Amino acid sequence: MLITKPERLDQIDEIENEVLKWKNTSLSLHKFGGSQFNHNQREFAHIHSNGLLDILFTQKIKAELMLDGRVEQHHVFKKSGWISFYVHHTEDVDYAIFLLKLSYNKIAGN
Repeated sequence: MLITKPERLDQIDEIENEVLKWKNTSLSLHKFGGSQFNHNQREFAHIHSNGLLDILFTQKIKAELMLDGRVEQHHVFKKSGWISFYVHHTEDVDYAIFLLKLSYNKIAGN
């Protein structure tokens, strides 16, 4: 994917760099590929090299986010609090960061 869509690497790098600025966050390799976002060693999201961003929310927040149609049920765990959002364009980076910050604030108790 990174060979055919090198801009995706820049988008993912921008997202990762922003999240790493947040207190007690880290990155690790995700067990199914890509980068995993952690707060105090606890996963709250991950992004795959194709731009698929999966983020954990409560069921209530997930339902609210799905109303505007920008996020989808998690591609595997549909009945969980996980959502999926595709980062296809540069404009998607800001919304991805917004979603990640929303999840981070919940897990960090902000």
